[in-house]
Amino acid sequence: MSLKEKYKKEISPKLKKDLECKNSMTIPKIEKVVLNMWIGTYIRSGNKDFSSLTNHLALIAWQAPIVKKARKSISNFKLRAWMPVGLMVTLRWDRMYDFLDKLIHIVLPRVRDFRWINKKSFDKNWNYNFWIKEHSIFLEVPHDDVIQNHWIQITVKTNTSDVEKSRALLKEMWFPFSK
Repeated sequence: MSLKEKYKKEISPKLKKDLECKNSMTIPKIEKVVLNMWIGTYIRSGNKDFSSLTNHLALIAWQAPIVKKARKSISNFKLRAWMPVGLMVTLRWDRMYDFLDKLIHIVLPRVRDFRWINKKSFDKNWNYNFWIKEHSIFLEVPHDDVIQNHWIQITVKTNTSDVEKSRALLKEMWFPFSK
């Protein structure tokens, strides 16, 4: 059973009962998942071609990333305006649920010395943010092509107005939170 089907059949009714939601529209749900990969150090090291990183993120997320560029120059960081600094992918609907299913059940358990993810990483909008140190832990990335490992920031945006509701939703989806 996919994560989307499980959400509709099991998680949503359980959350409605546990959180005492009177309206089915107030049940917490995930709106989107955003993946960010910062490539500024890769560019500053002299590599102008970051197409391999773009291909890796496209393989991970099943869609092409957007190249984010610097808005202004900062001389201390050797950063010039309009220099590429990151790659971003926004996942919604079926791809979002498929990615989360793969992340929770396949990718995170493969990490050596995995210490769980922090349950306090919610921002002021009640979205959950966490980092993965090596993008090469995903099965889709060919290990022969990896020159340098890059961090990936994963943001899970929910529609809730309370951190407890967001935490309950992610806990029901089997996010491996620390105890």
